[in-house]
Amino acid sequence: MIYLDSSVALAYLLAEDRFPPDELWDEQLVSSRLLECEIWNRINARRLQSSHGDAARNLIGRVAMIEMVGPVLKRALQPFPVAVRTLDAIHLAALEFIRAQKQDVLLASYDDRLLAAARLLGIGEWSARS
Repeated sequence: MIYLDSSVALAYLLAEDRFPPDELWDEQLVSSRLLECEIWNRINARRLQSSHGDAARNLIGRVAMIEMVGPVLKRALQPFPVAVRTLDAIHLAALEFIRAQKQDVLLASYDDRLLAAARLLGIGEWSARS
């Protein structure tokens, strides 16, 4: 299972210089409901609803969402091995929630700070990063 971070999703949607390989989309994808908020925030901020709205909805629809329920938010409030940003704390807490369910999960992200924090928690990086 691959946890999809918004940095990878937005790189794909916005055709940035760095974007994920096609094989990522063949994987079982999961993320926090926060992913949906982050994607729409960027789409709306750039006024790309008309040109990118359908693609955003399709991408979001392919991802199993972890709701920001009590156990996830409770973990996000606790310390991490390194200082993390607020939204990263929620993503890391969702990753730990998945692992607590005895699921193997790797993180797909272009965010070096998030990847470093995940590594300290024993969460591996999806290796086909490009």
